[in-house]
Amino acid sequence: MKVKQTAWSHCYQMALRKHLKQGPQSSLRPALELGRQAAALGLETLDVAKIHAEALAKLEPSSRSAQTLKRAEVFFTEAIAPIEDTHRAALKANRHVKQLTATLDRRTTGLAASKQYLKRRIAQRKGAEAALKKSGEHYGKLLEESYRLQDHLRHLTHRIISAQEHKRKKVSRELHDEIAQTLLGINIRLLALKNATKAHTENLKKEVAETQRLVKQSVKTINRTADEFGIHHES
Repeated sequence: MKVKQTAWSHCYQMALRKHLKQGPQSSLRPALELGRQAAALGLETLDVAKIHAEALAKLEPSSRSAQTLKRAEVFFTEAIAPIEDTHRAALKANRHVKQLTATLDRRTTGLAASKQYLKRRIAQRKGAEAALKKSGEHYGKLLEESYRLQDHLRHLTHRIISAQEHKRKKVSRELHDEIAQTLLGINIRLLALKNATKAHTENLKKEVAETQRLVKQSVKTINRTADEFGIHHES
């Protein structure tokens, strides 16, 4: 690379002398081409300025007029144009890189925030799923317990009804027997009354009183049974 830069320096000095000798009408195309080569070699503006100063120092004193120096300055300006363009492009690229970096940083920050939000949402969803599962298990147990209680109540109701039916039958039998005995007693008393119609009046009164007692006893028995079953009756 050093050899190439040295060779380029020699070419620049020769091109500058030629340009100055040709007068004001000389083309600046050689300067532009040298500038492109310098940019390709990686030379900076300061490097070209040093080479330009060396070239001017080698000119004959008689060739250093103000006009000549002005034309040399124009040649130098044209030569460094590609380097400056490269710098501007580099600066523009640098700004673009900075913008991209800033955009990337913002996106990275946004992605990090989104990631954290997603983690929280996943944690919340898992918590909700766990709570829902636990709640489902809880309500499942409650429903199962409800079914069990319903079965128990149905069974208990059946037992109560069966017991009530059994009690009704038992009471009915007892009532039937008691009433039958009472009616039998009444019939016997009535038969006795029939046979005693010709007897003493005092005995007749006693039989009537006893018959009335048996009738009252029968009524009480019927009323007591009605009370046990909650049946309304006349006293």
